[in-house]
Amino acid sequence: MLIALVLAGVIAAIALPAYSTHLNRGRTAKAIADIKSIEMGLERYMTARGRYPANLAEAGITVTDPWGQPYRYLNMEGAKVGQVRKDRSLHPLNTDYDLYSVGPDGQTATPLTASMSRDDIVRARNGSYVGPAKDY
Repeated sequence: MLIALVLAGVIAAIALPAYSTHLNRGRTAKAIADIKSIEMGLERYMTARGRYPANLAEAGITVTDPWGQPYRYLNMEGAKVGQVRKDRSLHPLNTDYDLYSVGPDGQTATPLTASMSRDDIVRARNGSYVGPAKDY
């Protein structure tokens, strides 16, 4: 019986990290799909009204990310320079609006180079890139 318990412990020690990695990949894929869907909703709003909404609620978008946090949105029109997400060269990621998930840790910072931002799921280059900040 002791051997069976040790064997079960070894199997669990191997399987749990793999399962956790699998869950995180699935959540990341869901966040990417959500951001693309929200993007389409924002474009429909822009087409109908000639401007982007001030916030996601104005566009009727209330979805949360796979980690239970609301998606972050910033309309660039009237945005302050310090609010805009920035790449490694400290250039703004987008010219129309920022849209991102704060990722599994629930924390973020404006520049993607900050350690808190590395796990964020971001929209960059006006939608040409949607994915993990660390890969941008």
